[in-house]
Amino acid sequence: MKITFFGHSNFSESKKYEPIMLELLERLVGNSRVEMLLGEYGAFDNFAYRCSKKFKETHGGVSLAFVTPYMTLEYQKNHLEYQKTRFDTIIYPEIEDKPKRVAITYRNRYMAECADIVIAYVHRRGGAYDAVKYAEKKGKKIYNLAEINMLRNIDL
Repeated sequence: MKITFFGHSNFSESKKYEPIMLELLERLVGNSRVEMLLGEYGAFDNFAYRCSKKFKETHGGVSLAFVTPYMTLEYQKNHLEYQKTRFDTIIYPEIEDKPKRVAITYRNRYMAECADIVIAYVHRRGGAYDAVKYAEKKGKKIYNLAEINMLRNIDL
């Protein structure tokens, strides 16, 4: 199973979201093997990483993968060494022919295509919203934390 995360870079975390995310992961994954495909470009990505890492600490078979949108030598030198200390895997999608200004869009499409499940925090605009809409078109199961009031109402 593969899970990916999309959310707004200006996500304003409150204490209520972490237990919802962890419970959602517990219900979706349990003790199954899972690869979590993660980005590193904003507040929601940081939140998703922290929750994924916390989930991994108490569950076997969890792999954290950073999906990089950039392949330049400068980027690899300045950022990927650090990412190697945080993630089990770094994935390089075949998007190097795309202009740098749209690399994250193509990286998000790659993540949506690879994932079985998308966990998001999106409203009705922006790049993260576009990525969720793309995942919906690909038939992926979407869980939007922005629309979840009570975890017991989630239909798994």
